[in-house]
Amino acid sequence: MPGWIEILLRSVTLFFLTLILIRAMGKRNISRLTPFNFVNYVVIAVIAALISVRVIPNIAFGFVALGTWILFAVLLDYLAMKSKWVHDWVNGKETILIKQGKIMEENLARARLTGEELSRALRSKNAFNFSDVEFAVMETTGDINVLLKSDKKPLTPHDLGSKVAPKSEPQTVILDGNVLNEPLSALGLNKEWLKTQLERTGISLENVFLGQVDSSGELYLDLFDDSIQMPQSKVKEMLYANLEKSHADLMTFALETKDQKVKNMYSKNAKKLEQIMKKLEPILLH
Repeated sequence: MPGWIEILLRSVTLFFLTLILIRAMGKRNISRLTPFNFVNYVVIAVIAALISVRVIPNIAFGFVALGTWILFAVLLDYLAMKSKWVHDWVNGKETILIKQGKIMEENLARARLTGEELSRALRSKNAFNFSDVEFAVMETTGDINVLLKSDKKPLTPHDLGSKVAPKSEPQTVILDGNVLNEPLSALGLNKEWLKTQLERTGISLENVFLGQVDSSGELYLDLFDDSIQMPQSKVKEMLYANLEKSHADLMTFALETKDQKVKNMYSKNAKKLEQIMKKLEPILLH
């Protein structure tokens, strides 16, 4: 067999084999790898390359080396999930850099970080002043996470005692001018609903690059033609306006009728609707 054909066959085989084995090792963000995982991936890539170009002539020996590195990586990952001691031994421990607002100089030196590098890392977390930071820790991946002091944290609806609507994952229902049926079905919607929404905006399906529906049922559209101004969706505002109108109608009926029994019924239902509106107000109008 000519040498180039053998290298081609080795390369194609190792490409798909390495792809399968790396997937078996689990999904990892390359920028979040621990030093151990980074070295492991590099060694696996090097071994695969050496087998591919016949630097390791005996393919069986090459597969033994490749399998050993992958097997031990998977085994250690499994043991790390079961044992905190193994996890710390393989991946290392987190390093506290700032505690109770004070910089831990010894830990900073142990992490091989300068004050300027720490300052830069804090700025990336929107913490521009050291005095704003209560706690900072370097993770085993090298990331630095920050906890701001209580009086420096941004306000949340929880802090204000406000209730907001729960949010679920938005679904992309149009992509590159094509309707995606599976996300539509997951939302309990269909093509007819989507067609009606597009007709209301006066936009043709062919001009839609991306369409996304959020948990409130509002449709966001991004068009190929960016010069077209899209009207803002008012689904929640319209729903609240209809509730207000219904409440006003009930109050009017209660005032106009002379039958006391009917008057009490209208008044009672108006109060119930008013209580519902108070609960829905933070969800529909915020």
